[in-house]
Amino acid sequence: MPADTVSVTGWGRTAPTAARLIRPGTYEEAVAAVRDCGARGGIPRGLGRAYGDAAQNAGGSVLDMTGLDRVHVIDAAGGIVLCDAGVSLHRLMEVLLPLGWFVPVTPGTRQVTVGGAIGADIHGKNHHGSGSFSRHVLSLELLTADGGIRTVGRGTPLFDATTGGMGLTGVILTATIQLQPVETSLMSVDTERARDLDELMARLTAGDHRYRYSVAWIDLLARGAATGRGVLTRGDHAPLESVSTRARRNPLAFRTSRFPAAPAFLPEGLLTRTTVGAFNELWYRTAPRARTGELQRISTFFHPLDGVPHWNRIYGRGGFVQYQFVVGHDQEDAVRRIVRRISERRCPSFLAVLKRFGDADPGWLSFPVPGWTLALDIPTGLPGLGALLDELDEEVATAGGRVYLAKDSRLRPELLAAMYPRLDDFRALRAELDPRGVFVSDLSRRLNL
Repeated sequence: MPADTVSVTGWGRTAPTAARLIRPGTYEEAVAAVRDCGARGGIPRGLGRAYGDAAQNAGGSVLDMTGLDRVHVIDAAGGIVLCDAGVSLHRLMEVLLPLGWFVPVTPGTRQVTVGGAIGADIHGKNHHGSGSFSRHVLSLELLTADGGIRTVGRGTPLFDATTGGMGLTGVILTATIQLQPVETSLMSVDTERARDLDELMARLTAGDHRYRYSVAWIDLLARGAATGRGVLTRGDHAPLESVSTRARRNPLAFRTSRFPAAPAFLPEGLLTRTTVGAFNELWYRTAPRARTGELQRISTFFHPLDGVPHWNRIYGRGGFVQYQFVVGHDQEDAVRRIVRRISERRCPSFLAVLKRFGDADPGWLSFPVPGWTLALDIPTGLPGLGALLDELDEEVATAGGRVYLAKDSRLRPELLAAMYPRLDDFRALRAELDPRGVFVSDLSRRLNL
């Protein structure tokens, strides 16, 4: 079984650590890899799109699960798929869309494995109606620390600890997933501009129930009366009757766009307040004031950045922090204070999105809870960034909110219990299931998970 000592980092490229990378190609090799993790333990890893240190393990083993990538069974009538955990969402779309089915939840990239989607309990633009990924997982097979393989069903403590558990309960081998029916591979999209944060939040609150998918981009460099201005994009899968005669000839074709990859090395300081401010101004001004019914490809609506391979390189060698929090629906003032604070600090963020979450799913460390979630990117070179994010953490915790562990790389551990009330249950189950500490990551050490 291939194994090399390599430098491993998250998508934010902020804190690489060295680990022994093991690439199992069969279930038997995965069992052997778990039994041979060594004193520093191991952690499963998919396509490496967790932004922080969740899929790193300094001095230990990292299990690259992308070699287990088979689609085993598709129930084309009932919309259920059984697949390996190493299958990407991109591959599922390729296979399932021609059959009239779509993945039930997708984040801003389709370059995520099914195992990663479950381990991070990913969410998308449809959380207000469809919940997170785990809501659509019917069962999974889990390789545990003792080398055994368990079938784990919904409603069990092990299922709830695994969905959102960041790979710390074991290695997911397969999953059975309920899919979303679609008539075409196009999206019907409405777009509108909002002049400030209050207008943006009011429109999201008033209209989200009419759309399956909803998201708002925010200009975090706008100040004064324009603070929090943004572009609201909402839509649903286009029905067959809404597409052109030409498109009806192959209505379920999955087409993607691809542009040149970002260069391996880019100069530091490329993303400054000036350059990002110019981009934000252009993006806001060129967005339509109000446009309805535009037909877009699935890849354009959900995954525009996937068209630029290695787009994370644009932040330079220092990388970037992706920060995401959620606070309750009654905590709009907390959102306003945080947006004003970021705006006043002139944080050069151009990937900033605001969404509304619906009902939470039962995962003990699952991130989404009902309320407002804001995600933003910040280059690590911003002066005083650590202190600023510490202040935001305190604001979020005080408001009863939490930060997303799949994107975190620097949260102080003393805040974790306030953010995740089932933390003690998670720790107790881990201690019972994995008393020797076989599954461990840089994230779990840092936060004492």
